[in-house]
Amino acid sequence: MTVQIPVALPTGAVTVSGDWTEGRSGDIVLIAHGAGAGKDHPFLVGLAEALVARGVSTLRFNFPYVEQGRRMPGPAAHAIATWNAVVTWARAQDPAARVWATGKSYGGRMASMAVAEGLVVDGLAYLGYPLHAPGKPEKPRAEHLPAITIPQLFIEGTNDPFIQPVEQFEAVLATCQNARVVWTEGGGHSFEVKGQKRPAAEVGASFAPVIAEYIGR
Repeated sequence: MTVQIPVALPTGAVTVSGDWTEGRSGDIVLIAHGAGAGKDHPFLVGLAEALVARGVSTLRFNFPYVEQGRRMPGPAAHAIATWNAVVTWARAQDPAARVWATGKSYGGRMASMAVAEGLVVDGLAYLGYPLHAPGKPEKPRAEHLPAITIPQLFIEGTNDPFIQPVEQFEAVLATCQNARVVWTEGGGHSFEVKGQKRPAAEVGASFAPVIAEYIGR
């Protein structure tokens, strides 16, 4: 079901679109897209459909810049405001449900920043956390992560240029209070593995068991 979610931005009120499917498990997984693609990317659709098949409610949603037809993300404050609005909307659907914030790359990082600023969810799951821009490990995006107390699941590819060198990523992970990582051996930033050709939807769906196990703990 397509829904429209109001978001109060510093520049004024807007709405973002989402795709909502209600499950039966009492868990809601919110799924944010990466910087270069909206909510309908096959990777995210595949993940959501596979989670729904396991009884989990899902909501894929866009950030405002995608709704406005722009390619580049807007200010972080806009993404954080969107995360707050989406969580509020989800809790209104089922106040008793546990709510989990999940995001591909940029979407996951924005969720972590929102939590660091006070957003309340039951846990975070990152699909390729972008620790730094490729080739720029001297500028890590991790200063807020140690302050997060809720569970954090990092799903990462060992060849992802956004977390090289891997030892730097592991050092950051060690500073987090309640975090673990699940590796895709040989995986890049979109979990592509050299020599293996799989549709993006299939790759996304393959992580549903990992996330389902995580939220089931």
